[in-house]
Amino acid sequence: MNIFNKSNLSLVVFCLLIAFSSRAQVKTESMDKMWGESNVSPDALKSGKGKFFDESNFGMFIHWGLFSNLGGVWNNKTYYGIGEWIMNPRMAGIPVEDYKQIANDFNPTGFDAKKIAQLAKDAGMKYIVITSKHHEGFAMFDSKVSDFNIVDATPFGRDPMHELADACHEIGLGFGFYYSHNQDWTAPGGKGGPKTDENGKEAIFKDYFYNKCKPQVKEICTNYGDIDFVWFDTPGDMPKEYVEELAAMVRELQPKVMMCSRVGYGLGDYASVGDMEVPTKRIEGLWETCDTNNDSWSYAWYDNNFKSPKVILSRLLETVARGGSYLFNVGPNELGIVPEIGAEFLRETGKWLKRYPQVVYDAGYSPWDYKLPWGDVTTKGNKMYLAVSEWPTDGKLYLPGLKTKIKSAKILNPEGRDQKIKFKQGKDNWVTFNVPFKAPDHLISIIEVEVNIKKGEDIIAEDTALGIYPNTRTELITEFGTVSNATQANKKWMEKFGEWKHVNQVGNWEENGQISWSIDVKKAGYYYLDLDYRGADRLVWKTTTDEGIIVQNQQAATEKYVFYNMGILEFKTPGKHTITTTLVEGDRKTASLKSIALRPIND
Repeated sequence: MNIFNKSNLSLVVFCLLIAFSSRAQVKTESMDKMWGESNVSPDALKSGKGKFFDESNFGMFIHWGLFSNLGGVWNNKTYYGIGEWIMNPRMAGIPVEDYKQIANDFNPTGFDAKKIAQLAKDAGMKYIVITSKHHEGFAMFDSKVSDFNIVDATPFGRDPMHELADACHEIGLGFGFYYSHNQDWTAPGGKGGPKTDENGKEAIFKDYFYNKCKPQVKEICTNYGDIDFVWFDTPGDMPKEYVEELAAMVRELQPKVMMCSRVGYGLGDYASVGDMEVPTKRIEGLWETCDTNNDSWSYAWYDNNFKSPKVILSRLLETVARGGSYLFNVGPNELGIVPEIGAEFLRETGKWLKRYPQVVYDAGYSPWDYKLPWGDVTTKGNKMYLAVSEWPTDGKLYLPGLKTKIKSAKILNPEGRDQKIKFKQGKDNWVTFNVPFKAPDHLISIIEVEVNIKKGEDIIAEDTALGIYPNTRTELITEFGTVSNATQANKKWMEKFGEWKHVNQVGNWEENGQISWSIDVKKAGYYYLDLDYRGADRLVWKTTTDEGIIVQNQQAATEKYVFYNMGILEFKTPGKHTITTTLVEGDRKTASLKSIALRPIND
């Protein structure tokens, strides 16, 4: 997985970083010119070969390889971080010949392709993409190009990729391959690989490309029937002519295949945003985000930090609501078995999706560019689906800024007994739904809202002001603020090696630096003000409103983003307001503001 993220960097700078990178990323609202844009328009793809991808919205990613046999351990030492990178010098630094010897003991006798395909289907996933060859160069398929593969080099002696492709075709799932086309740490000439071949002759990238990469890609595009995806990774400084040649061959051999943007040079069909990143703002076009069920992508013996069904569903819904598709990873162990905790949580996720399929599959993005405090929204035709993960305890669910008129609203009951609910749509464009005090679903409850629009019309929500709710906490992230005399930018860092965190923040504060938000306050009154920031020593922040209310306080700062309570802020009147936060004292270079939050006193 990625060790550096790429966003609006020049190719020259990015090539310097790729030596430490495993998966090149792309993120901006319009997507990056070099990778994120396809040569075919999104609308054309959606009506053609991209229709399946666009409507599915949920797929299974599988990281499985020779590294799975180690499970994060080398020479009796555990290496914490993404397991598929254990060979790399930044982790265990395993020599090529030693790494190849691991294959002698790799015998995943528990692998059952039909069980894995069934797990994906039970989870509500529509397709599987699996690592046919990761950066360490080991082929998980029967390759005639290199004997460093699971059939020739291991006692297992079977082609699990063939078995899984057949299982997916049989059960009605889409299927595709991941292939690391630039990095290969064991092949002479590959990025990060040996500089000489077995005869001591200098090896260059051209040798690797024509001796291994291209012919192996031909194998995966030829020997496994119709496939739906080829998921290339980390093109880095790979010469453009090779990427073009590879992409052209794939399209010739598999005309219906979809390639993600990580093939390089804008030759993909859809964009791939950062690893483990659910975007906080709507992105146009065809795109996906890839996420994993715990902290590592491949199996690691210690990593049982699995995402709960509610977290999986929340991240899936947030992705669909921002206009994208969610590719969710599992890492089978050395026996080829998906760890049971992760599998159990996926099956629970699938049960929920079976109850509410219309909320995810072929669903449209939210009329709001951002997640709402209680959950998120997807759409289909003249219906909105309010996916409520934080159910209100006072019997009132608020929806801000909706201009389109509502016809009716009902709670979709898990047992099929839908419940109509009353609502009030005021002149202030706020909607108040009267809801039961108890959440109808133990995971995420769904309210179906039918609106008055004609076919082809959009549901309209006011995006110029962020709603401040009278019964729940509202977080204002910096991505939706207006910044002056400071720098607004995306930051990313690793908690463990390869475990990416992403945040939009404001830093590099100048003397008069500030960030302002336009807000729409439903109810006047007192609200606790919290600031989420990191920095050095102590910082003094001032927050003001257009009504002249000021809250200023000093609190500690650490290297972690932490919410600190600043005091009580009053809104004297409901309606549209402006709220502004400024750094008054402290280290302006290290101070980084992630968001502010407003909590009604009665919450």
